[in-house]
Amino acid sequence: MNQLKYKRILIKVSGEILSGKGGFGIHSPTVSGLAEELVEVHRLKVQLALVVGGGNIFRGTSEEAEGMDRASSDYMGMLATCINALALQDAVEKKGVETRVQTALPISEVAEPYIRRKALRHLSKHRIVIFAAGTGNPYFTTDTAAALRAMEMDMDILLKATKVDGVYEEDPEKNKNSKKYDKLKYIDILNKGIKIMDSTAVSLCMDNQMPLIAFNLRKKGSIVRIVKGEKLGTIIY
Repeated sequence: MNQLKYKRILIKVSGEILSGKGGFGIHSPTVSGLAEELVEVHRLKVQLALVVGGGNIFRGTSEEAEGMDRASSDYMGMLATCINALALQDAVEKKGVETRVQTALPISEVAEPYIRRKALRHLSKHRIVIFAAGTGNPYFTTDTAAALRAMEMDMDILLKATKVDGVYEEDPEKNKNSKKYDKLKYIDILNKGIKIMDSTAVSLCMDNQMPLIAFNLRKKGSIVRIVKGEKLGTIIY
């Protein structure tokens, strides 16, 4: 335990990551692989929570939602995150680790409602807590929900799982010569308009001094290496 740099962490996992290379829906081998990574971190006695997105199923600001009432489409997106949370819960529990799903929208038949003290209790009992339905409010992203939950749960760090190994000046998939940042200040993200999280989430982290690491989740063992203090991805402070 003394070897760990971070002992309580929250990971923001986008819905797109759960879809594998297909880009849509839930890819079971990908979800199972993520569950294995989470279980490996759990074995280190790290207190672990996640916020899941829903973009692999429905996103309130997507082209599919064009013409819809924004609040209605955002609520549909929140329900998509609940589907992802249940899929992830099933995959983790099949590997023998107890989890709890808490939703910002009450769906009592399948998950607990979000209650801060209850979530903290689950963490203290070393259950993995999966937060779904964002903040429960339209016009707020799951990135903002992750920032909010990280503060409420008194996390050591917020980990932003991405498809690339950090934050770049430009999209590295479009420009292979794009410069990678090893460190960034939150204010620089806002000033430069870097698209790592929405501005509300960035401001919330900045105002509450919550450090964040953007890293490549597709590299096996990344989460374990980060909690042990290895420098991966881009640290934002």
